[in-house]
Amino acid sequence: MATQDKNRATAAAILPLVGGAANVSSIAHCMTRLRLGLHDRSLVDDEALKAVPAVMGVVEDDTYQIVLGPGTVARVTPEFERLVAEAGASGPAAAPPPAGSPSPGSPAASAKELADRGAAMKAARKAKNATPFKLFLRRIANIFVPLIPALIGCGIIAGLNGLLVNLGWLTSVTPALAAMASGFMALIAVFVGFNTAKEFGGTPILGGAVAAIIVFPGVANIDAFGQKLSPGQGGVLGALGAAALAVYVEKWCRRWVPEALDVLVTPTLTVLISGLVTIFGLMYVAGEISTAIGTFADWLLSHGGAGAGFVLGGLFLPLVMLGLHQALIPIHTTLIEQQGYTVLLPILAMAGAGQVGAAVAVYFRLPRNESIRRTIKSALPAGLLGVGEPLIYGVSLPLGRPFVTACVGGAFGGGFIGLFNQLGDKVGSTAIGPSGWALFPLLDGNRGLGTTIAIYAGGLLVGYLTGFLATYFFGFGKDLLAEFDVSREPAASPATATGAPEKEPAGV
Repeated sequence: MATQDKNRATAAAILPLVGGAANVSSIAHCMTRLRLGLHDRSLVDDEALKAVPAVMGVVEDDTYQIVLGPGTVARVTPEFERLVAEAGASGPAAAPPPAGSPSPGSPAASAKELADRGAAMKAARKAKNATPFKLFLRRIANIFVPLIPALIGCGIIAGLNGLLVNLGWLTSVTPALAAMASGFMALIAVFVGFNTAKEFGGTPILGGAVAAIIVFPGVANIDAFGQKLSPGQGGVLGALGAAALAVYVEKWCRRWVPEALDVLVTPTLTVLISGLVTIFGLMYVAGEISTAIGTFADWLLSHGGAGAGFVLGGLFLPLVMLGLHQALIPIHTTLIEQQGYTVLLPILAMAGAGQVGAAVAVYFRLPRNESIRRTIKSALPAGLLGVGEPLIYGVSLPLGRPFVTACVGGAFGGGFIGLFNQLGDKVGSTAIGPSGWALFPLLDGNRGLGTTIAIYAGGLLVGYLTGFLATYFFGFGKDLLAEFDVSREPAASPATATGAPEKEPAGV
């Protein structure tokens, strides 16, 4: 089947299972997930969705999120949008099958039990995370998530360019590659300003215009707080603050400026007031904060080393559960802007390694439970590439103790990389988003690329091994084993009773 036909088939399989085109209010995607706004959540058939071959899992948050994985989601989303548009033009969509109805390939009983537990935990987490502070963090994340594809593309080009420069190859091409890799980062403040204004309800282009002041070379001629400003001073944090201020000024103008003058006065006052505050206040303050973030990250890993890595790697999965991990996105972006890479992401990626190791241990500890083993086998490749939701919500979190032992694996993996940071071997990522094996093309550091890759690979191995051992020996109590280490297949047939080998039922 052609790739485009395959992607359209996936989109066509998903659409009726989310209630049809009439039930879809919005469509977006991030690195791994198709994010849908739905009118009626009850029309969604979760189990049938999970049985779609391309679907790795589902996550319910402020939107309904279908995990398709990196690359796949960017190809399926346009096909899904086309199907929704076509259905809207041709009339009402066909009614979806009733939720909970049987479907080919549906998970067996025990996997469904785990999925139900995972769904309940997700619902509880969603309710807990609906606090004003966490909703604010989610909005901050919405500003930066659309920038991730450009960060990844430019980061990989930067890595390739660095390799060619070190080898002395293609010297006539490397300056062009450097321009491609650096162009986006030089103007990232403008994109952050644009997205900030869009997220907070202002005019996006005005947010971008105010943020552009930060990177304009002419600010070098301006004195503020007794010193010359530098182009880019304040970085993405300054751009975020400047655009947020622009939104506030714009909304104030919309309320008080007469409609006849609005088109002239509102944009002018928005840029003027926000621009002056940015130049004579925000750039300096945000610059000091950005410098402090970089200094603290360096200090933390150079002095805390293994201990800091242990804590960061071990706590990242709980931070994800609490919705607090979104606060790290501006920090990662600031470090990339300052140093060329973020030293925090490779450490935090070890949480996924511990999760993979724990899942493999669950696979071996439940040899009789074919349904859970099938779930693990289908989700493991995505887990190795850094897409952890199917393993988290489908296996470890509902089981309880294996989630804790997965965090232990992440802690030891993070401690391993933190130790090398303390010894002077920094391991960083030139972009945010990918994790697991998918992070290899984005690795950078203060040593050779081979050393950086070896340290990161060593951290993954430590995370895998520790997560496996901790889960295998400490992840199951007698009650949990008694409940789940049993066959959940249908009752034995007469042939089985007479001693013939039992065959797995078709469609399970």
